[in-house]
Amino acid sequence: MRPRRFPYLKSILAFLVLLAVLYLARGVWLSGVGTLLVHDDGPAKADLAVLLGGDSWGFRMESAALLVKQGYVPRVLVSGPAGMYGLNEADAAIHWAVERGYPAEWFVALPHQALSTRTESKVLLDYMRQHGIHSFLLVTSNYHTARARRVFLKTEREMGGGPEFRMVASGDKYYVPGGWWKTREGLKVAFMEWAKTVATALGI
Repeated sequence: MRPRRFPYLKSILAFLVLLAVLYLARGVWLSGVGTLLVHDDGPAKADLAVLLGGDSWGFRMESAALLVKQGYVPRVLVSGPAGMYGLNEADAAIHWAVERGYPAEWFVALPHQALSTRTESKVLLDYMRQHGIHSFLLVTSNYHTARARRVFLKTEREMGGGPEFRMVASGDKYYVPGGWWKTREGLKVAFMEWAKTVATALGI
């Protein structure tokens, strides 16, 4: 019997073919990975829009203000974590919107000291419970929507229930679900959000 030559050759060739397929189809599966971070229910009538902090470019605020303009909600509750140079983020966001022609009375600032989406959700849900809110639209950046939804649902369970809500995704300066890997900033956003997603799942 002749000895078998190169017993691992087929495995190596199969691995190389797999790598080639993954490379050639990278646009498809990378888009899928990017889309996993997004959960967008779209707008509907609700008691309130809730704007999460964390966007210094105005994309989230613009989306929230348009919900009032289009008649979906009467006002926006603007989450206000601490900002830079002593300026609260809610105040900065509302000023930004007013400068662009949106009426100041559309917005309600809620300053707080939360440092994570988890603690932010508790502050916002406590406020809504105290003010009899039964439904709201949760507005945040596209890449943040899936994790924010899971966080708010978990917080509501821990509180024994809460208002019904829908996720409304805003755009982002750097993150595009179908092309996030094409820029350095997009890669950074995706890496950080996936890291936070894993940390949230682990309860960190």
